[in-house]
Amino acid sequence: MFGKIGAPEIILILVVIVLLFGAKKLPDMARSLGKSARILKSEAKAMKSDGKKDEAAPADPPTDPAASAQPRTIQAAPGDVTSSRPVTEPTDSTTKR
Repeated sequence: MFGKIGAPEIILILVVIVLLFGAKKLPDMARSLGKSARILKSEAKAMKSDGKKDEAAPADPPTDPAASAQPRTIQAAPGDVTSSRPVTEPTDSTTKR
């Protein structure tokens, strides 16, 4: 019943996908799928290297976020026209009024 998938079946599936999502959304969906695949690949690579690092050296002591004097920055996306800007983060000493 469900044998080999040939060219006519693949073409039919692609036509149905185009009809469902529209030709304008498909490039955006493919782009986001590619970004997700790249993120997954880099995270897997980082987990592998962390595993090797943990075996070779002891863990680093946790750092105090209040000790760093430089503010964190939000990086602009490659196609974004705005630039990076510093982010002010609330501290424990701030009070709500």
